[in-house]
Amino acid sequence: MTTKAPPAKLSDEYEGRTGAVLARVQALYPKLIDLSLDRLHALLGKLGNPERSLPPVIHVAGTNGKGSTCATLRAIAETAGWSVHVMTSPHLIDVTERFRIAGKLVSEDALVATLEEIERVNAGDPITVFEVLTAAGLLLFARNRADLVILEVGLGGRLDATNVVARPAACVITPVDLDHQAFLGETLTLIAAEKAGIIKPGVPVVCAAQQEAARLVIEARATACAAPLWQVGREIGFTLHEGGGLSYHDPLGALSLPAPGLKGVHQAGNAALAVAALRASGLPVPETAWVGIAQTQWPARLQRLEGRLAAELPEGWELWLDGGHNPNAGEALAPTLAAWSDRPLHVIVGMKQSKDASGFLRPVQRHATTLHAVSEEGQHLALPVEDIVAASGGVALPGPTISAILPRLQGPPARVLICGSLYLAGVVLKQDGSIPQ
Repeated sequence: MTTKAPPAKLSDEYEGRTGAVLARVQALYPKLIDLSLDRLHALLGKLGNPERSLPPVIHVAGTNGKGSTCATLRAIAETAGWSVHVMTSPHLIDVTERFRIAGKLVSEDALVATLEEIERVNAGDPITVFEVLTAAGLLLFARNRADLVILEVGLGGRLDATNVVARPAACVITPVDLDHQAFLGETLTLIAAEKAGIIKPGVPVVCAAQQEAARLVIEARATACAAPLWQVGREIGFTLHEGGGLSYHDPLGALSLPAPGLKGVHQAGNAALAVAALRASGLPVPETAWVGIAQTQWPARLQRLEGRLAAELPEGWELWLDGGHNPNAGEALAPTLAAWSDRPLHVIVGMKQSKDASGFLRPVQRHATTLHAVSEEGQHLALPVEDIVAASGGVALPGPTISAILPRLQGPPARVLICGSLYLAGVVLKQDGSIPQ
């Protein structure tokens, strides 16, 4: 059961000077999502086509695991001593998180100055907020030296603003599942076609293991583009060992790697995709750099919290945060939750109104000792608590907030997992004092 979302307000996601510029942009074209490339191509032309002056690009699409794969790509590249630009979305707390320039988050001053320049050059033409943010990232990347650009798709792929990059070094497609159906189509086949739209003629593609409907679409697109395709379970294989190591192989040979730095059984697949993308690209990655997967950090992906919220729990308890928010993310979490059977697990869920709450909850709640539903102040488009309770089949207890739940949790050492929404994750990180760096 879900509640129809009201029109999104820009102020819910962007604040301060950045928000003021983007509010003026939104006034030019109030529709927040309108998948198209024509407006952005026109704007980039006025800016001197910065997308044509980038270092080698790894372009990452998919439904789940994009952010973790991008973070692992960055960890490997930086272990190699490379300077790396990264553009991801959404942000959790502040919009500057979306842009990493030569290894450091962009400053507010630099971002605002770039956005204001784009606003002047655009001269009042219709443009969406995400298109302007993408233009800002591309302009910043073109003006600052680096060895690699990691570019995460915002929504879909074929008509996503990031798809203006004509020839990346490699493309990545993470697991594809039902999500954003209102924009990408109601079937897995249609959604996979949008994701596969990032595949370019002759550009290597690495692809996660997919459901058959998605796999067939991706294979057909790669064939049509004469794009070399490596797929997990076919050309790419990996095994995560109980002792912590990762055995990996692809058409170029085998590697013996450390366990991924990101927690969760599913992160081995994201690490394998990152390794495969760099190997398929032909970029000169030194052999010593692959161990970088053990250094990967990415907020709200099974992140252990140890700040203010964690301090409210009894001694010996653990507090974890994950931003997964759709059925595929719930299924990906389930093996890790099963492995946490050594102590009680209390799950706190808050979700966005447009998401499939019952589909996410089904694989998660079977591992929960208790299940709680929340809706936090400042949580953008939060699904009402009563809807989460209904989606759980009446199992979830109404929080209604995290601060109301934590003092009620007592007993022997246990784990608490907060999950269901990246918007909730941003609120939680603020409350805990764990700010992304």
